Amino acid sequence: MSQQGYVTAPPYSQSQPRMGGFSAGFGPPNSALHYGHYGDPNSSHAAPQPGMSKPTAPLGSPAPLGPLPPGTHQFSQNNFQSGPSAAGQQPHRFQSPPPPNNTGPSYPPGGLQSQPASQNIASASCTTQLANQLNSMQINSYGPGAIQSSHTSSGHPASFQGPQPLTQHQMALPPGPQIPPPANNFSGLGAQSSLPSMARQDGIPGSGLPNPNLQQLSGQTPGPGYHPQQANYGPQMAGSQLSYPGAFPGGPAQLSGPPQKKLDPDSIPSPIQVIENDRSSRGGQIYATNTRGQVPPLVTTDCLVQDQGHASPRYIRCTTYCFPSSSDMAKQARIPLAAVIQPFATVPQNETPLYVVNHGEAGPIRCNRCKAYMCPFMQFIEGGRRYQCGFCNCINDVPPFFFQHLDHIGRRVDHYERPELSLGSYEYVATLDYCRNNKPPNPPAYIFMIDVSYRNINSGLVKLICDELKTLLDKLPREEQEESSAIRVGFVTYNKESRSVVHNLLDQIPEMFADTNESETIFAPVIQAGMEALKAAECAGKLFIFHSSLPTAEAPGKLRNRDDKKLLSTDKEKTLFQPQVSSYESLARDCVANGCCVNLFLFPNQYVDVASLGLVTMHTGGTLYKYNNFQLNSDSPQFLTDLRRDIEKKPAFDAIMRVRTSTGFRATDFFGAIYMNNTTDVEMAAVDCDKAVTVEFKHDDKLNEDSGALIQCAVLYTSISGQRRLRIHNLGLNCSTQLADVYKACETDALINFFAKSAFKAILSQPLKAVREILVSQTAHMLACYRKNCASPSAVSQLILPDAMKVLPVYMNCLLKSSVLTGRPEIPTDERAYHRQLVTSMGVADTQLFFYPQLLPIHNLDLQSDAMPAAVRCSEERLSEGGAFILANGLSMFLWLGVSTPPELIQGLFNVPSFAHISTEAQTLLPDLANPYSKKIRSIVEHIQNQKPYTMKLMIVKQREQPEMLFRQFLVEDKSIHGGASYVDFLCCVHKEICQLLN
Repeated sequence: MSQQGYVTAPPYSQSQPRMGGFSAGFGPPNSALHYGHYGDPNSSHAAPQPGMSKPTAPLGSPAPLGPLPPGTHQFSQNNFQSGPSAAGQQPHRFQSPPPPNNTGPSYPPGGLQSQPASQNIASASCTTQLANQLNSMQINSYGPGAIQSSHTSSGHPASFQGPQPLTQHQMALPPGPQIPPPANNFSGLGAQSSLPSMARQDGIPGSGLPNPNLQQLSGQTPGPGYHPQQANYGPQMAGSQLSYPGAFPGGPAQLSGPPQKKLDPDSIPSPIQVIENDRSSRGGQIYATNTRGQVPPLVTTDCLVQDQGHASPRYIRCTTYCFPSSSDMAKQARIPLAAVIQPFATVPQNETPLYVVNHGEAGPIRCNRCKAYMCPFMQFIEGGRRYQCGFCNCINDVPPFFFQHLDHIGRRVDHYERPELSLGSYEYVATLDYCRNNKPPNPPAYIFMIDVSYRNINSGLVKLICDELKTLLDKLPREEQEESSAIRVGFVTYNKESRSVVHNLLDQIPEMFADTNESETIFAPVIQAGMEALKAAECAGKLFIFHSSLPTAEAPGKLRNRDDKKLLSTDKEKTLFQPQVSSYESLARDCVANGCCVNLFLFPNQYVDVASLGLVTMHTGGTLYKYNNFQLNSDSPQFLTDLRRDIEKKPAFDAIMRVRTSTGFRATDFFGAIYMNNTTDVEMAAVDCDKAVTVEFKHDDKLNEDSGALIQCAVLYTSISGQRRLRIHNLGLNCSTQLADVYKACETDALINFFAKSAFKAILSQPLKAVREILVSQTAHMLACYRKNCASPSAVSQLILPDAMKVLPVYMNCLLKSSVLTGRPEIPTDERAYHRQLVTSMGVADTQLFFYPQLLPIHNLDLQSDAMPAAVRCSEERLSEGGAFILANGLSMFLWLGVSTPPELIQGLFNVPSFAHISTEAQTLLPDLANPYSKKIRSIVEHIQNQKPYTMKLMIVKQREQPEMLFRQFLVEDKSIHGGASYVDFLCCVHKEICQLLN
């Protein structure tokens, strides 16, 4: 072929059915209020705000679509006996008789009895009805709000291998007198929420009365071999008491009567089981992206992705891979339609890197109308001389240099030789038209700016930084084909690259400021100076700022200490997350306009106003690192590893991202470390492999089931070598008129990413209490809509969860218990602002681990195996006195040791003879010992560290010692000492909300 240069893609032996989407047509925009947004809690007519949703009708009312689709159940308000399932058969359920004399349920010989399976709406496989005494609403003599609860059989949720038909999980209550939930006049998120006000665990009064209809569960007993905590280092965790809507002030001491038995945690859906099921069915396999709308393996499953026409899930993940065909359906389901886009995600070495297409001076081929780039969704017609755009249906002429004949099925004969025709992701070399001032960009520069105030000099931090920076010239990123990096380096006002000059300067800096007694610092002028230096050099770049204190000196950006605990739980609490002065907003805008990214390394020992200092970092696509009470000996490894990894990254500079869609829907909201001057262009001074942008979509017309919903993400950027490029990602989703199809294609991990980012954005403008209530309501609405329209008829006492969302409640509860959404005096304001900023730019894998940490038992390892230990549920019940566990959430890592940890394990790890000899003082690294235990566990720690962008400082925790209180905050299935409900309690809360909606 004689066309201009491009890199050919390897031919594939497999055809690619249903890749393209055409002829969706145009239609008038839908003027109705969109779903999926936060609204003013006091008004049902408030304009939508970025975030979540506002329904147009209560779920108990008739569906807005008129007659429901065939096979969908229309439940009446008072009963659920609406007829058989879609296939005319009874659903497959597990039934257990009532427990006699308050003992566990008895089962007939042979175990649980099952009936013939229902095919449901989408050929559903079996649904399990677990005899959980969840939210039973029974009247008894134990006092208001208490329920009588007995043990259920132990067992995990049914496992499902690979992609499955629609399935649902049912949790049933035993027969007995029932009090139906009160009717709920819910009229949307914009209306006054039906949820009662929050109440606090430790006696801080809530703003409303407790709800007498919400049941309370007794406290959970410790697991086998793990005795109750008896130490005197703080308040004991109260029993399982709801701290969300409807909570009771006070603890279990209010209850009277005989002790109650707990609910078996094994009988409710387990995130660990879901992860393991997906790994066993899809792990280690090839995932080919040749089918539109297919649901990828979970982010926790290792697989080999083969691009065959749609972008890899490493680059784009969606909340659902089947969009509802109309806005009315979307409002009914209340499932947010969103994509989490990580455009520069790292791909494993065994996967093909992106091909670079170069059309020379002609540049990329684009649709004349919508400006979409050439991709697999374009359909060639008229013998190859023209093509129809898959996004807007416009007919375009094919440029002469790009012409090629079609084969017998209408496909170009060079289809598999051109990445832009056969792959979901690829890059274009951009022409001068895509460059600032139509000039080729210069290679980017890095400028290191060090706070040399008294404390930093005195602590040894400045010398540590300078010593490390002497090695940075060897770590600068470069293109694979280049011998050296093109990046220029500056230190404050120096701009040389000479190695000797750099070394001399870095040797001199600690000496120059050795006698300083200056304690006041500035901040904004430092960024301004760095930005001006990049501007003068006519290049994009990155500032590395090392800072430790509140900038109180008289200068632009001066800040005061505004850390006021009295604002917690008030309408003014949101101001703690907003920048203190407006100058940081304008500084961020200027930095983005000049391609100046700001990386901030903070070393605070008191309040520094992260919400203000971190704003420029967040809007410029930078990364914020924070090392509280930095100690040279114990914290240096964490800081230096973060610094080295950041310098070695290959960021894209001066980036602009545009998300285009096919007709019928559009991108409306964006969440991430981004800046937006208008409603369509996502600007980032830099973006690296760990940054993700979450994009929400809304309908503006009906979607066509045949053509589907198509998404194209295009990122224009400058590479580290100074080349202007375009990175393109294409993804096709299905559309359906059946709600069951939408639920079946949902991805819980992506949903939580969206809910977290939208909620963390909403707290800037709304009270935290309102945001929390909206999250609970949204969860209940999604599950109630499934129950009403997709599930087989069942008793109101059953909690029914769609298979793809069965762990949504536990993840949502983890989000609600996060420090950002839990305003407590014990949680530093800066820590909340820091977590909020980090989550805002996280991808799906990072939010999954952040909200549900990994808990690994390491006391029974196979030392001969290379496999990672199997994780257990994140609950105190899984711990044991004779065990040792590693817990990690991407920011923090703990090694928890039980009082009876085997001596050989302790000797192997710490080289001391017993538990009592272990010192946890300032120990953040495991000793490097030459024995199997040490090598194995250090390799596990290293593996976990290498998966995540932040270096996790290891904290050694001994059972029943004070640091254990911090560790227990990460056991997210349990009740939190900061007022969060347990997983079981939150299920009760959600179930009650669902019942109210359905009645």
